[in-house]
Amino acid sequence: MMCSANAKKKVVRITNYAAAKKNLMLLTLLKLYARLPLCVIHSLGILAGWITYFVSPRFSSRTRNNLKASGLPQTPRQFRQLLRKSVAEAGKGMLETFAIWFRPQAQALKWVRDCHGWEHVESALSKKQGIIFLTPHLGCYEITSLYYATQQPISVLYRPSRQAWLAPLLQAGRARGQVKLAPTNMQGVRALLKALKQGEAVGILPDQVPGKGEGEWADFFGRPAYTMTLVSRLAEATGATVLLAFGERLSWGRGYVLHITPMTSAPAPAALNNAIEQLVRLKPEQYLWGYQRHKIPHGVTPAAG
Repeated sequence: MMCSANAKKKVVRITNYAAAKKNLMLLTLLKLYARLPLCVIHSLGILAGWITYFVSPRFSSRTRNNLKASGLPQTPRQFRQLLRKSVAEAGKGMLETFAIWFRPQAQALKWVRDCHGWEHVESALSKKQGIIFLTPHLGCYEITSLYYATQQPISVLYRPSRQAWLAPLLQAGRARGQVKLAPTNMQGVRALLKALKQGEAVGILPDQVPGKGEGEWADFFGRPAYTMTLVSRLAEATGATVLLAFGERLSWGRGYVLHITPMTSAPAPAALNNAIEQLVRLKPEQYLWGYQRHKIPHGVTPAAG
């Protein structure tokens, strides 16, 4: 029995060592990859987007169906044009994420060419009631929190990866500078609430589909989408200012322009989706149309009608 227990412990140690070594090698490779110029990363991203489109029926069908249902393309030609651009931009988003995560912070921020609307941030900070940044799946949403964290602390709500190999990379890539991560559970919500009460900022993906009991049905581009109520609850509890932010991806790998605008109404689900729609209409090709925004979460009653 003792020998068997010792043997099991040895196997566990060997397995853990192998996993740690593998993660270290992957991290090293990603840091080397992150040194590439952004124009090269985005060129590779276009290729990656089309490969994903052709090998993943789910991604391709969701992208096509969501684009058609949005009503944005008015003609078959406009649909084809927007589809081509959307696939390319989705691929850029995939590959730029790892570059932003593992490029030295100061170097990654050199890709930010301009920031419009910073006066809204300064106004919110002066109130000392916290800021809720809403960054939908539009453009480069990884660069926004990194940019803000150079000046102020921010707690970002994130959904832990289901893939074991990606979890430590996500932690290492996102939790940099003054960025703190808050998981999508009660512990994470309490962390966001605490940060806001201290006058700090929090970051949330407002078009991420919440779990049962955490959302309400509200229209998004004319179709019901289960939409989080967390934003409105946090704003009501703290009096925090709600700001929308997205990083516009410039062509030819020239970098990003950040856009920050205030919510003009209380962030209830219907108003939240309407505000996201207005942002998406500015750069529809840069929205992640392959995301399953209209899915029905487990245990949730489908929308009426």
